Amino acid sequence: MTVSPRTLTRESIGLRQASIVTDLLIFGMIGGLAALLHVAGSAMMIGLRTGVPDWLISTLWYAAFIGPVYLAHRHYSFRSSAPHKQALPRYILTQIFGLALAALFSFIAHGVLAVPSLAGAILVIGLTSGVNFAVLRLWAFARRAEG
Repeated sequence: MTVSPRTLTRESIGLRQASIVTDLLIFGMIGGLAALLHVAGSAMMIGLRTGVPDWLISTLWYAAFIGPVYLAHRHYSFRSSAPHKQALPRYILTQIFGLALAALFSFIAHGVLAVPSLAGAILVIGLTSGVNFAVLRLWAFARRAEG
């Protein structure tokens, strides 16, 4: 049996009846991989000293992952059959909301509670990712695929 991207499905990797825990793990793996690739790519490009401002390089690398992460979450994390014209705008709104939420959580963690920086960053990422997962699952990708 040959394996192609078309045959690599949740069922073929043993995820027939995915639970919310499985969905959350897949969500975390997709987001974690994208974050690692973003950090590595940004650092590499910034290290080349191209003359492009560092903040712009980082922003462009982040933007490069929006489409692939959307598609991966739609297919693997949430198995959604929601049409792109519904899911994509909702996904983008959720990301904008998540950014605002991360800013709020950061302000509270670092500015109000004075949580140490590493613990504060982990707390902010955990809280923001948890809220994003719930909003994406219950709203952005609400229509589930059959099976």
